[in-house]
Amino acid sequence: MSVARGAGAAVVMALLTAACGSAAGGAGTGHDGAAHADDEVSCRVAELVDTPDGVPVDQPTPSPPEPVVRAVDDPTDPRLPTPLVDPAELVPLGTRDGIAPIDDPRFVPATDIRFLAPCEAVLVVELNGDVRAYPVQILVWHEIVNDTVGGVPLAVTYCPLCNSAVAVERTVDGRILDFSTSGWVRNSALVMYDRQTGTLWDHFVGEAIIGDLTGTRLVRHAVQTVSFAQLLAVHPGARVLTRDTGARRSYGLNPYRFYDETATAFGFSGIAPGPYAEKEHFVGVALGDDAVAVRLEGLLAGGVVHLDVAGVPVVVWATPGVASPLSGQLTNAGREVGATGVFEARVGARRLHFERRRDRFVDRESGSTWTVTGTAVAGPLAGSRLTPVEHLDTFWFAWTAFHPGTRVVDP
Repeated sequence: MSVARGAGAAVVMALLTAACGSAAGGAGTGHDGAAHADDEVSCRVAELVDTPDGVPVDQPTPSPPEPVVRAVDDPTDPRLPTPLVDPAELVPLGTRDGIAPIDDPRFVPATDIRFLAPCEAVLVVELNGDVRAYPVQILVWHEIVNDTVGGVPLAVTYCPLCNSAVAVERTVDGRILDFSTSGWVRNSALVMYDRQTGTLWDHFVGEAIIGDLTGTRLVRHAVQTVSFAQLLAVHPGARVLTRDTGARRSYGLNPYRFYDETATAFGFSGIAPGPYAEKEHFVGVALGDDAVAVRLEGLLAGGVVHLDVAGVPVVVWATPGVASPLSGQLTNAGREVGATGVFEARVGARRLHFERRRDRFVDRESGSTWTVTGTAVAGPLAGSRLTPVEHLDTFWFAWTAFHPGTRVVDP
């Protein structure tokens, strides 16, 4: 299998070796390029220090390995069920388990965190009243966290090459799966495998593509990218994943430095439809057979876009304050990419329409004020919560590769 055009094998392997390496030190070798200095978010502080060791969370014991043919060993094995994708679409960009997942995540309250700058990106998952935040400066080195949130076993996953975050339930037909990295990508997106059956899974859509569980779709939950400062303002009691991962990594350095600034994507051999660049930032929403991509640049400028997706009234919004973790040499010194949110635009049966006012949002119907995470904090609807809609902050090439029929909104 060949590596995608525009990305030399040596460069690709240097990036992946940096992310896989166990020794602390430099950020690894990436593709040199110039960051957009005029668009950078300035949020570095004089000193960032490690947070005390985190507290583990009660985790169910994963199910044992099963005596089945394992696709992760050989995705072309003829004994496997008919695959959903041609194994030739898998591009090798590393080794199995080379980028090690976090199996024993440890957390402390957000107010105790000392290693994050205000504008650093964190991935927020809220389930059954349990709010967790996963710093991208950690996920960029591990890609998968096998966790339990609100009593539900989840895998929180992040693919640096697609800049995509997906949270999926780990329970399938009564078994509890745990996931690791396969060493392959498809359309530049992380391909995971479960340790129980060795099935290969597309991270981007949460579907088993080759192996014993082929065709199974995992239940997905909304992930929102916000800044650490925004998390503190809205959820100061949220539990934040710490650097106490059991591994030695150069957390805070970007092993894919300047990746957000390069023209082409690694591990991608397709053609992203024009007029947008491959790595233009979009917010993608897919409900049923309806998919919509909202261009981030215009969304950040205007603040709010209202959509109907598969008949559901949806609001997509963004506010500045988040540095791209993939843009510069440090995860807290990249260009502005903003915090985004996607929600059902209604409370009960009441349709709402919003506009951004500074870093908050106001609905025209009641005049209530809402946070970036979809909670009303002032006005007649104070205390109300908008229903999150699962979405992806990702690159244009990745979204169109998995949703080729997408509608586009360019505010």
